[in-house]
Amino acid sequence: MSQAETRLKEKGLELPPLPSPLAQYVGAVRTGNLVFVSGHGPTRDGQLTHRGKVGQVLDVEAGYEAAQLVCLNMLASLKAEIGDLDKVKRIVKLLGMVNCAPDFGQQPEVINGASDLLVHVFGERGRHARSAVGMAGLPRGIAVEIEMIVEVE
Repeated sequence: MSQAETRLKEKGLELPPLPSPLAQYVGAVRTGNLVFVSGHGPTRDGQLTHRGKVGQVLDVEAGYEAAQLVCLNMLASLKAEIGDLDKVKRIVKLLGMVNCAPDFGQQPEVINGASDLLVHVFGERGRHARSAVGMAGLPRGIAVEIEMIVEVE
């Protein structure tokens, strides 16, 4: 087991089975030493979870949990692409999108669910540039979608 997966286990978490794309794309693409991880949603056991607008149907805590679950799914796709999460040199960038009520302004607190997990798993290598934005809607009504750019060995 990689050091990264050991750190996940310390939090009582594990990588889920590789999520299936919802359309005609792949979960991650490597070019040179960068991996571009497609936008992922909150999926557990092959089913989308955490549906609805944050600030309306879901509270910030539920959004945070959704972002953490999205991050686990992104890490599963990343591992499938590179073979071992210990090959991660740096999490470069996250784009976090929150399906939220028009007057909702806590997108950063929601996306912290992913950012906090990445820093826990990778330490300083997990600190990243980030955008956290609100959306009028996301595919199939999910609360959070995140994409990621990663530098690898």
